[in-house]
Amino acid sequence: MKPGDTGIQRLVKAAGYSRQGLTAAWRHEAAFRQEVAATLVLLPLALWLGENGVERALLVGSWLLVPVVELLNSALEAIVDKTSPEPNELAGRAKDMGSAAVLLALLLAAAVWALVLLQG
Repeated sequence: MKPGDTGIQRLVKAAGYSRQGLTAAWRHEAAFRQEVAATLVLLPLALWLGENGVERALLVGSWLLVPVVELLNSALEAIVDKTSPEPNELAGRAKDMGSAAVLLALLLAAAVWALVLLQG
């Protein structure tokens, strides 16, 4: 975006960049494709299984956090690979931490789903 872009023009450009990011993740990240496939199953299931708006929001929100964190992890990995193509302890640590963030998002989603669905 140019520094002078404002209003609708800025939003349109930002949406285009977001689409490019989602397309890149779809093309290059198997984990993201798997999470999108799971989303196609889990979102309707969440809307059906949730007994009220709060439960539905918890089920949907906790799951959608997973692909969001996956996108951030993939971006981190791309930056690390670009700046440090050879093995490096700090680069490896950064990639491992990104992977750990995805794992924690998955565990959070599993815990929320279990708590909501197994209550009472």
